Amino acid sequence: MMTSKYISPSASSYHPRRPGRRRALIATAVVLALAGAGWTFLAPGPGVQGLADGAVLDGRKAAQISAYLDAESAGGQDKVRATLDGAVVPVKAEGARLKLALPRLTEGPHTLVVKGESGLPFASYREVVKFTVDATAPDLKVTDPEIKNAADPVTITGKASTDAKVSVDGKEVPIDKAGAFKITVPKGTPVVTITAVDRAGNTTTKAVSARGRRPMIRAAHITAIGWGNDTLRGGILALIRSGKLNAVQLDVKDEDGEVGYASQVPLARQIGAAKGYYDARKAVAEIHAAGAQVIGRIVAFRDPKLGSAAWKSGKRDQVVQTPDGQPYNGGHYGNLSFTNFADPTVRKYNQDLAVEAAQLGFDDILYDYVRRPDGPLSKMRFPGIGSATPEQAITSFVADTRVALRPHAKYLGVSVFGIAATRPTEIAQDIGALVKVSDYIAPMVYPSHWGPGEYGVANPDTAPYAIVQRSLADFARQAKGTQTEIVPWLQDFSMGSKYGPTQVAEQIKAAAANKMNSFILWNAGARYQGAALQQIATH
Repeated sequence: MMTSKYISPSASSYHPRRPGRRRALIATAVVLALAGAGWTFLAPGPGVQGLADGAVLDGRKAAQISAYLDAESAGGQDKVRATLDGAVVPVKAEGARLKLALPRLTEGPHTLVVKGESGLPFASYREVVKFTVDATAPDLKVTDPEIKNAADPVTITGKASTDAKVSVDGKEVPIDKAGAFKITVPKGTPVVTITAVDRAGNTTTKAVSARGRRPMIRAAHITAIGWGNDTLRGGILALIRSGKLNAVQLDVKDEDGEVGYASQVPLARQIGAAKGYYDARKAVAEIHAAGAQVIGRIVAFRDPKLGSAAWKSGKRDQVVQTPDGQPYNGGHYGNLSFTNFADPTVRKYNQDLAVEAAQLGFDDILYDYVRRPDGPLSKMRFPGIGSATPEQAITSFVADTRVALRPHAKYLGVSVFGIAATRPTEIAQDIGALVKVSDYIAPMVYPSHWGPGEYGVANPDTAPYAIVQRSLADFARQAKGTQTEIVPWLQDFSMGSKYGPTQVAEQIKAAAANKMNSFILWNAGARYQGAALQQIATH
């Protein structure tokens, strides 16, 4: 008796001419063998519907996959056997189709095999579908551009997964074999959005600031309530119109935890923090119309409003505690004055206010009290901090805010103690780390706040030039090699010694000696000595 030998092509041995093209799943009918009085055929299969051979699926698509067979050409439910990676897949009748009840698809390669007897006499089929589930977003690293001249175009460089397509502000850019890319964007572009999409459709997006260093700013502080006072507001606007200041530091959230405008951040409204002392959009518009910018100061972790509300509602992890679980007494700040910078709700609350202020038109966000309380660390507990140090937790908070602000093209500043340049653990402000995650550092180098003998100055309060010049030199050293500016807080108030225009001017000169032409003046009553200020040079 004669026999005929034939090796059937399968999906695993069939190689299409172009990768990614759907492979053929239905074998042609071929005579396999002569057995007895009948023939045995390898017949066309029903074709797997909903799942293409060679497909690469992202996690979302994988969760929605449904695979079917045509019931008639499959030969009926009892004639089909399906396996996924060797494990049996149930087959259920669903109208004129047979549904393959696929399990939850894990990341990685998979093989679906369907075997059965067709409706034709002496005929069977075998189909193989190979596919991959890829739920991992592509890698995307982008280097912050170094911008030496704001009038020049900006070059953006980075690296992505080699299987990804990269676009910059919606325009696809080529990548080399290692995934590196480079593109130049026009001058004046505030934020560049880079997107990487892999073959499964997973996406990673990053926004990068293309503004470079914070331009020179000379500002004066005013509280939310103070802004509503015609005399105080008018005095600051007059200094702006006379060309001696170019910015106003207006409080968003103050030391009492009160938000100066009618904030829509849910937690601010829930705890009664949103006070509405001023109309944010109107205030920003008025300052801009005068020719100045607006710095929104957010007192971050000194927040008795949130602290008290959290403690009373049983959300005690939001508060800095003693080792035995009581609220930490912040010394002269009082109980429940410091919220816990390691708590996710506390962090998000301050970041939400920062984003809201950016959306309302504030040009900068300047954090204050972005630190732990004063006192021995052994007497404090920060629930949820894990293995991180307080310095690391503070730095990560600032870094997260910077990322959140990037799409809004705003600058981020951090107010720090003057001692932080040399004593980073004293209040958890690591300047070397903070300069890497902010646009500027604002050290409070008020002469009246230094102790006798600091930086070799016997009485700092009576030597404003010496103490400011020497202390800022340490901050300049920490920021060297970065694009982060140092914008010092300077003293325009008397505490001990009398501070008039001469003493204020001496501090400004001391900052300039460190090549720091920016500053913010502090006076709690918002009354400033214009005689100490020079007109800002225009070019």
